[in-house]
Amino acid sequence: MKTTIALSPAPQAPFDLVEADLDEPRDDEVLVRIVASGLCHTDVSVRDMLPAEMFPRVFGHEGAGVVEKVGAAVSGIEVGDHVVLSFDSCGACERCRAGEVGYCESTMVLNYMGCRMDGSTTVQRDGQPVGASFFGQSSFATYALTRAQNTVVVDKSHDLTRIAPYGCGFQTGAGAVLNVLQPGPGDSLVVYGAGAVGMAALAAAKGLGVTTLVAVDLHPGRLETAARLYGAVGVRGDEPGEAGLVARIKELTAGGATHAVETTGVAAVFKDATLALGIKGTVCTLALGAPELTFDAIDLFQNGKSIRGTMEGESNPQTMVPRLLELAAAGKFEVDELLTAYPFSEINTALTDSLSGATIKPVVVMD
Repeated sequence: MKTTIALSPAPQAPFDLVEADLDEPRDDEVLVRIVASGLCHTDVSVRDMLPAEMFPRVFGHEGAGVVEKVGAAVSGIEVGDHVVLSFDSCGACERCRAGEVGYCESTMVLNYMGCRMDGSTTVQRDGQPVGASFFGQSSFATYALTRAQNTVVVDKSHDLTRIAPYGCGFQTGAGAVLNVLQPGPGDSLVVYGAGAVGMAALAAAKGLGVTTLVAVDLHPGRLETAARLYGAVGVRGDEPGEAGLVARIKELTAGGATHAVETTGVAAVFKDATLALGIKGTVCTLALGAPELTFDAIDLFQNGKSIRGTMEGESNPQTMVPRLLELAAAGKFEVDELLTAYPFSEINTALTDSLSGATIKPVVVMD
């Protein structure tokens, strides 16, 4: 069948909206008409780091839409269902059986390599394969093929253009707080990078009643939003080091933060985040950025500090997406104001605005 895709022809190249051919769903696949897709920094960072020989490709991994067809082996999903799409997992390996789907043994193939497990692609153009199946979906398209593991059925009362980012960015930031760090009312949380993931972390922490919230960013508008929505103290991150940012964070958190979420992937920011922790504090790092991060080993050892990495905030989409939607309905996960909608035809503008800090969470809506 025909689908319109936002084609990435090469690393760092702008998206190009073109028509392509999408396979009919196999027995274990689901055909989804995409209504909207969040635009996440991971779409850009992966696009720009992959080698040229892995292109052309179609990205997008925060899709939301309506089920059009269901493969014969798929259960629990029906034509007409409204769905949020998330990362894929095999459902059969040891980690998946333990419920740790973010650490699936087939993660790389299912989410990053641009093909099915058998090496075939779901999308072709002019008879040539196009790398797709990004996070098991490639939702920068009018139609996408998914699998049951990464397709979450939601109530039809939800506005799909508002909940698309729950499939990755929002569940990652919120999961880092709710599943990994689990701060309490008397604790403090510092978020480094007040983009969509960082804001989701603040939203989740506010819902838990965490007493002290701090947002660190370079964009004044984002700091103002964090203050208005979550009561976070905004700190400009343009004075790094122990005499600048670290000292300010320690001042705001009575000697050091109990918890921190680092979303920038910048090595210097990560080091400051560890130094600004209090005794036995924990920093959770989420970003794809510098391949090597540094910290003061003596400081870490003497103060019993912890560094945690996490995939998708330890989230299982089948339970985490509904959980976050329930929290949002109860007023304990306030993220609606972070969204800015763009027509699919303006996806490059959405990307520019996101990278400049003009918007926090762009969502492209299919024309």
